[in-house]
Amino acid sequence: MPCLPQHFRDWFAAKGWTIHPHQQQMLDRAEAPALLLIAPTGGGKTLAGFLPTLVDLAQAPHDGLHTLYISPLKALAADIKRNLTTPVTEMGLPIRIEDRTGDTPASRKKRQRADPPHILLTTPESLALLTSYSDAPRMFKGLKRVVVDEIHALAESKRGDQLMLALSRLQQLCPDLRRVGLSATVEDPDAIAHGLARHPDPCEILMANPGPPPDIAMLTTDTPPPWSGGGAAYAIPAVLDQIRQHTTTLIFHNTRAQAEIFFHNLWLANEDSLPVGIHHGSLDRLQRDRVEAAMVRGDLRAIVCTGSLDLGIDWGSVDLVIQIGAPKNVKRLVQRIGRANHRYNAPSKALLVPANQFEVVECMAALDAVRMGTLDGEARGPGPRDVVCQHILITAAAGPFDADALFQEITSVGAYATLTRAEFNACLEFCATGGYALRAYDQWQRLHQRPDGQWHLRDPRSARVIRMNIGTIQDTDTLKVRLKRNRGGKPLGEIEESFAATLTPGDTFLIGGQIVRYEGLREMTVEVSRNAAKKPKIATFMGTKFATSTQLCARVIDIFQRDSWPELPAHTAQWLTLQREVSQLPKPGRLLIESFAHDGREQTVVYGFAGRNGQQTLGLLLTKRMEEMGLNPMGFVATDYATLIWGLDRLEAPGPLFDLATLQDGLDTWLAGNAVMKRTFRASATIAGLIQRNTPSARKNGRQATFSSDILYDTLHKYDPDHLLLDITRQEALRGLVDFGRIEEMARRINGRIDHVTLKRVSPLAAPMLLEAGRVPVKGAAEEKLLAQEAARLMQDAGL
Repeated sequence: MPCLPQHFRDWFAAKGWTIHPHQQQMLDRAEAPALLLIAPTGGGKTLAGFLPTLVDLAQAPHDGLHTLYISPLKALAADIKRNLTTPVTEMGLPIRIEDRTGDTPASRKKRQRADPPHILLTTPESLALLTSYSDAPRMFKGLKRVVVDEIHALAESKRGDQLMLALSRLQQLCPDLRRVGLSATVEDPDAIAHGLARHPDPCEILMANPGPPPDIAMLTTDTPPPWSGGGAAYAIPAVLDQIRQHTTTLIFHNTRAQAEIFFHNLWLANEDSLPVGIHHGSLDRLQRDRVEAAMVRGDLRAIVCTGSLDLGIDWGSVDLVIQIGAPKNVKRLVQRIGRANHRYNAPSKALLVPANQFEVVECMAALDAVRMGTLDGEARGPGPRDVVCQHILITAAAGPFDADALFQEITSVGAYATLTRAEFNACLEFCATGGYALRAYDQWQRLHQRPDGQWHLRDPRSARVIRMNIGTIQDTDTLKVRLKRNRGGKPLGEIEESFAATLTPGDTFLIGGQIVRYEGLREMTVEVSRNAAKKPKIATFMGTKFATSTQLCARVIDIFQRDSWPELPAHTAQWLTLQREVSQLPKPGRLLIESFAHDGREQTVVYGFAGRNGQQTLGLLLTKRMEEMGLNPMGFVATDYATLIWGLDRLEAPGPLFDLATLQDGLDTWLAGNAVMKRTFRASATIAGLIQRNTPSARKNGRQATFSSDILYDTLHKYDPDHLLLDITRQEALRGLVDFGRIEEMARRINGRIDHVTLKRVSPLAAPMLLEAGRVPVKGAAEEKLLAQEAARLMQDAGL
């Protein structure tokens, strides 16, 4: 083992370990300017990333910060600190390791800037904040390496763009800085490597042995899944049985609200009183810490969780992962599977639980993709310019800067390699004056150019406000939830402001797996008590509903083409067989549209397979066009796969509706005055620094921020329609909330090839659409019974 000191070899031997080939290769390539390691979960990739650092620090004393570790999750940084401390302590290495996140006390943060540790574990936001101080050159002067863990998760969001811009700043301060990226799930290694490297320099890619394939299957249940919905309550007896058979089980959900509902139902059915916990990002930090500590000790048999436990956290006692609901994304599923049997060359074990009948097919498609080792992902395109604006302000907060040098720095980031000088100048002009329509207002006059050409803050005091607003995560506005006490009781977590507005004293809702009673709002805190006696409302938690990926949608359509489906449960195979007999199944490269009458309304179902946001947008555009054609649409509902539109008149000739140019024109008209644009504008304006949520005196609540952003949007739209932020907003809306790219992909895929089937009754594939939320306005105590009766009637009408 060349390059590995003897006491390191002795430590490996004492553990009964041998160094993995990819760990040795990381040592051998320690001097590579940029290196991406792709290794299976449990393959020791974190130790591989740190080995060059540990060996270097063990062999030669180092003054100050040597290695910076970047994690997408605070919990992951804390876990890495625990795991990294073990070899350092056991080998007696003179290495100081600390973490720095939003949870770190201010006193420790101040000390870390003055006396940084050898290894600092942090997040993209904390790193961006550190680069905004004038003493950043002194703090980072000895930095040799940066390790970016779970780099695939950061590469998919603006947090990754912010991180890479911060690294470009560090590279200016430390020209010989080495970059290392670590990941277990990368669908396009070249794209990730391009983002990690200092453009145009290359980045080496090291592929470790992928290890054995996972042991993955669908959970067998006595009761078939329902026709619609996402709670998976039908599977709870089978899930409890699996918990009994395993040491520790992670039960993943796609949303926080779903996790709360499932945990509540699981606890009610837990007659054996098995120790079960819940973990998600809206819970109070102390509660999350307690759950994580209990997992480390092995005190819990199961943890109901969300993406908060997706990444890299090493709890060796986890021997089963259960995914509730279709995973929507193969890469995310592989990441979650890897949490079980977190050891090298040990197969991970996972079970999928479809929440409804259609998800059975999606789960089968995901299983096939995992077994074939095929990941999915959507191309992101060029880096967003609102993050560039924030980076310019962060740079200004650190001190005067040269525009030419900053442009070169920004374009050394892969995502911004194609940023033009004109685009950069527009961002700089916006940061300096606010743009044409706002330049007369003093509050947006933030930068000034000196006679020597250097740019600097017009008012040095504004640096504090810039630092208070650093970040790209735009969470939905939330209110703290506490138990009611004279001086403020135990914190439970957060709920969305919009949900809190619907509550009246006496209402009950779920948080942290318990039913609480709303008592009132006190100083922007929701006060609750535990004396709940009735069925709870469900809190709506911040977070995105995942859309099924393009590749997974294509796999579902491919499954439809099979002659029979012996691998599917009998009830699902019968459903698809009957659909083929009554109508037809969607085909690759063609668009299936069904028309039929139901409940006195004409129904049109468009099977576009464009993802939830894409199908939702398609519904908006089609109903607008149908209104213009005199077809009197009355409403629609969308899923990941289809859009159902109901109205007074039958659609006879659907072809003209799907002309891409017509859809684009309709989108532009709709977006111009729609609330979606204002919502997107608010997010981009906050990131770019036009709207400041945090000030030294207070934080703007959601209503105040919305009011401010709406006024700004209307002003710019009227007086400065070419304003930079309006252009950014449109691009963000197309890429994010409305996902028009998926509609364009659908239009290219079908290329005018439409199968329009007119039926005399509801088709089997369309029947579940009629049960989607909003279709059956049933209220009151008899809700479940009436919904079951409606479901039975619909299925009978469909021949099931």
